[in-house]
Amino acid sequence: MKDICCIGHVTKDKIVTPNRTVYMAGGTSFYFAYAINQLPKDVSFSLITAMDPTETEPVEKMRQAGIEVTLNPSRNTVFFENIYGENQNERKQRVLAKADPFTIRQLEHVEAKVYHLGSLLSDDFSPEVVEFLSRSGRVSIDVQGYLREVRDEKVYPIDWKEKLEVLKNTYYLKVNETEMETITGLKEPREAAKLIHSWGVTEVIITLGSEGSLIYVDDTFYEIPAYPPHEVVDATGCGDTYSAGYLYKRLQGATPTEAGKFAAAMCTIKLEHNGPFNRTIQDVERIMK
Repeated sequence: MKDICCIGHVTKDKIVTPNRTVYMAGGTSFYFAYAINQLPKDVSFSLITAMDPTETEPVEKMRQAGIEVTLNPSRNTVFFENIYGENQNERKQRVLAKADPFTIRQLEHVEAKVYHLGSLLSDDFSPEVVEFLSRSGRVSIDVQGYLREVRDEKVYPIDWKEKLEVLKNTYYLKVNETEMETITGLKEPREAAKLIHSWGVTEVIITLGSEGSLIYVDDTFYEIPAYPPHEVVDATGCGDTYSAGYLYKRLQGATPTEAGKFAAAMCTIKLEHNGPFNRTIQDVERIMK
């Protein structure tokens, strides 16, 4: 029994910013796993992923870093192109290859207190898979992948037709401001959080960029500040880093405020460099002070 099991595809990414173009592995599960692996092992963790068996170098590197990974074969590895302008909160995406969705058969022997689903595309996790996992643990979802539809390689934002079916079995849900508006039709974060909660989500986390984040738990709102970075280098994986920090602290009994501040500080560090979070818990605590 693990504390957290993250399930999601590791991707091939092409990241284009005004200053440089970088090729690297990525995906929600990649950034989440590396972030949590940098923290003390007070929370046990494993990763379940799927890739083309001929392209498993990123998984081997994760194992060498001490991350426990279960690898399922897939016909393809997900291949994303992310193009950022001067504003790192805005990006254009193309999907050059898709991997196979996850199945109940792949997950029937997994045991964890929390299952963090790293959805990258709308069909990665069916409502049946989410319902199955919710029977044995708490399901955590970062909504981004559910709102991406691929047409001719281009990624289009869509509302999520199966959201009510999935969210009734979801304990933690993280959305950013744009995703919040897409799934609720509301612009005001507090109203949106209450609506999402009414759909069955216990803890609603809304990230608001430089405005910080808002957490709604037990009819209470918690406002979390953002910590300004020294330099904004690469926003890819920031939301996944936030989720890792938040769940890591919540599973140790931290309050929503404590967990949110810790997660926000991890994000600030992540923003300052390419690649996944690579610092220590002492660095995070220093920023919080």
